[in-house]
Amino acid sequence: MVKFKFSHAVKKILIALLAIFVFLFILSLNFYSGSDYFRYGVSFSRFHADELKLDWKETYLAILDDLGVRNFRFSAHWPLTEPEKDKYNFSELDFQMAEAEKRNGSVILAVGHRLPGWPECHTPKWVNDLTHVQHEEELLKYIETVVERYKDSPSLRYWQVENEPFLVYFSRAYCGVHNERVSEILEKEIELVRRLDPHHQIVVTDSGEFGDWFRAYSRADVFGTSLYLYVWPRSIGFPIRYPIIPAFFRIKHNLVRLFLGPKSSFIIEVSSEPWLLQPIIETSKEVQLDRMGLDKFEEMIDFSSKTGFNGFYLWGAEWWYWLKQQGYPDHWNRAKELFKP
Repeated sequence: MVKFKFSHAVKKILIALLAIFVFLFILSLNFYSGSDYFRYGVSFSRFHADELKLDWKETYLAILDDLGVRNFRFSAHWPLTEPEKDKYNFSELDFQMAEAEKRNGSVILAVGHRLPGWPECHTPKWVNDLTHVQHEEELLKYIETVVERYKDSPSLRYWQVENEPFLVYFSRAYCGVHNERVSEILEKEIELVRRLDPHHQIVVTDSGEFGDWFRAYSRADVFGTSLYLYVWPRSIGFPIRYPIIPAFFRIKHNLVRLFLGPKSSFIIEVSSEPWLLQPIIETSKEVQLDRMGLDKFEEMIDFSSKTGFNGFYLWGAEWWYWLKQQGYPDHWNRAKELFKP
């Protein structure tokens, strides 16, 4: 019989690897002690409805009354809210907030220059010629105007300040701001919102797959992250599925809670429409349904339910409605089941 002898160094390495494995296994467990009830909501924006050439009011009311959604994330996109300097347009947001209030809905309202929806940075054209200092001043003024207008809405639940602000490679110069000043400006925005409205908590978000979570989590009252599995990066040129499992999210979540303490957290953006290289309406339905067919839609719902979070805001409700209008109602009908009271 051959006997294997391990050197002292090899034993140390094996013990270290075992310790890492045990540590990661523990972190992968779900320590959430709340109920098993999952709260579902959706992101909605006039901006995205326009991209799909939909009647945005009709779409929004269908999401409210046909799907039965009561939890929303709206975005005060700066170009729509202040299309010209000091000339504000609140008609769209006023309508959305008012209809949510009528139905006792809850709203996360996102403010900032980087908000949900490609190309990430939503800055009015009139800002382009300003200096960095002037840009920052106008940004804070726009945020103040939005907060003052909606802070007393009975449907307002949280403010979201910026969207995934630390994922800077999506914008070389962070929406006109040098990347090294992201933290500085974000903290000014958070301080402003907190001072203007101390009664509502602030959500700060980070990428689920690439974010370190620590910087966003430490600044947030409530933490939000995203969940994407099926992507089509332009730099690669072909579609892929990220090689991750739900435990990946549980490990990251438990790790930040271990160092920074527990706080309310949810997945604020569950991808449930196709990631494409060109606009949806310019892409064949066959490609769309290949990239986010009902099978992948179901996978996203199942995957998210195993991440250890219990609140999920799905991204893609406008697309489900567009598909339904095109004679493909499966996504819409499946979503109805999620939002049953």
